[in-house]
Amino acid sequence: MDDRSNTIIGWALGAGIVALGLTSLTNQIFKAHDPEKPGFVVEGGEGGGAVEKKGPAIETLLQTADAGKGEAVFAQCKTCHTIDAGGANGVGPNLHGVMGEAVATGRGGFAFSDALKAKGGKWDWQAMNDWLTSPRKFANGTKMSFAGLSNAEDRANLMVYLNAQGSNLPLPAAPAPDAAPEGTTPAPAGDAAKAPPGGTMPATDAAKAPAGGNAPAPSEAGPATAPTK
Repeated sequence: MDDRSNTIIGWALGAGIVALGLTSLTNQIFKAHDPEKPGFVVEGGEGGGAVEKKGPAIETLLQTADAGKGEAVFAQCKTCHTIDAGGANGVGPNLHGVMGEAVATGRGGFAFSDALKAKGGKWDWQAMNDWLTSPRKFANGTKMSFAGLSNAEDRANLMVYLNAQGSNLPLPAAPAPDAAPEGTTPAPAGDAAKAPPGGTMPATDAAKAPAGGNAPAPSEAGPATAPTK
């Protein structure tokens, strides 16, 4: 092998060593690190839908619900539903007077899904709230394509609007505030009524013996203490 071949081989080996070194150096400089905190967290419920936020009970929200705001919410429903008396069915049934009626019956012979027919019962406040929250959870297999309303105030407003369109059901009672646990009594007011540790009430000033005087007579609260010998 002549000198020219050796020179070519040498250059090739040298270039390989340099390339390997540069690769190692680049990996050290530009080493990827996981961020301390992710940019955002995606939260979702079943099927990727919105997660309903916890808040006041729907019965509480209904007490102050606004039918005018409910009419604005109903704008989302007009694509499939009419609500005027005698209105025709569309993709969905006419909803005039629907509150309080039997589920999946009537409505001018509308073809309800078997899943909704199997639910039974009536469109009372609780059933309508569950339906509006998630039609698919209420009746798995329903033909209703609307995902639902995750905002409880929107549902309350919409229900009072629906109720005002030929139904007029009485509002459900608001839940009572939490009661005190049974078997407990409120502590008496004032420092004078507080008992010291052990449960013994302190003696009154009138029963205290003056310095150097005789011990007071026993009260009706307990027996006298025998003197020490």
